[in-house]
Amino acid sequence: MSTSTRSTPPPGTQDPPTPKPARSTKSPTARDGWRRALRRDWQLYSLVVLPLLFFLVFRYLPMIGNVIAFRRFEPGGSILGEEWVGLRYVEMFLTDPTFWQVFRNTLWLGALTLVFCFPIPIVLALLLNEVRRRALKRFVQSVSYLPHFLSIVIVAGITMQMLATDGPVNAMLGWFGHDPIRFIQEPEWFRTVYVGSEIWQTAGWGTILYLAALTTIDEDLYEAARIDGANRWQQIWHVTLPGIRPTMITLLILNIGTFMVVGFEKILLLYNPLTYPTADVVSTYVYRMGVESNSFSYAAAIGLFEAIIGLVLITSANQLSRRTVGTSLW
Repeated sequence: MSTSTRSTPPPGTQDPPTPKPARSTKSPTARDGWRRALRRDWQLYSLVVLPLLFFLVFRYLPMIGNVIAFRRFEPGGSILGEEWVGLRYVEMFLTDPTFWQVFRNTLWLGALTLVFCFPIPIVLALLLNEVRRRALKRFVQSVSYLPHFLSIVIVAGITMQMLATDGPVNAMLGWFGHDPIRFIQEPEWFRTVYVGSEIWQTAGWGTILYLAALTTIDEDLYEAARIDGANRWQQIWHVTLPGIRPTMITLLILNIGTFMVVGFEKILLLYNPLTYPTADVVSTYVYRMGVESNSFSYAAAIGLFEAIIGLVLITSANQLSRRTVGTSLW
């Protein structure tokens, strides 16, 4: 019986083993990923340049001027003020009774605007969502959001013409035997006039945002609710409102952030010295002190105080929303 033997090459003649390629231990960093994304989509990133320049030039660079709140500024002098005065202008407006009256007016108008202007678009969106006739739905949408595209000057002009002593509103009151009411001249009517015009101008645009959010709700949720015996009101409460809650929270936080600003342009166009007791707010007071009275340092101190309050409000609202409902702006 023969046995096969495998011949082995003599020592030293074997081929050296092929070395395995070393694995790279260098992992891609976030900077490398950012560079690759920038090279790949540089056309899209270039679209951000102009908005960033806008915010840099018109939002961030002017913040340097806040230093005149602590320095004495004279027109024609140094742009950063002449001399350091510390908290002199802060003490001036904190001890000024006129400022606190203006501050209370701002809180009143801000609260009324938030209470009435925030929920009305939600209600209108829910009502339009239940309309099945598309023609009627489109007509109501068009009529409701058209005032949003009008300028503040036109809105203020329409409001003043409608509420004039010889305007349509007083003409209708005359049909019922009521004497004409001076809506624009009487201080007790200004808050009603302002909030009413704000609702008319902004309700339709807010409705568009909520209608867009309603389209993201899964129809299977409504089907499951109907199977469980839920009626239309229960479906709205348990399905629709939770579905648009992130949008509601986001818009609420943004509205709270602009709580102190209220509506500077509209108030400036609608108010007059007769309505100052209820119409004058912080922003219009700053305008009169700075532009009309040339007290720029005093106005800058008040404006800085207003900005700090707005920052505290929007930060607090964001943190409260994150802890209570789990939704926040950042």
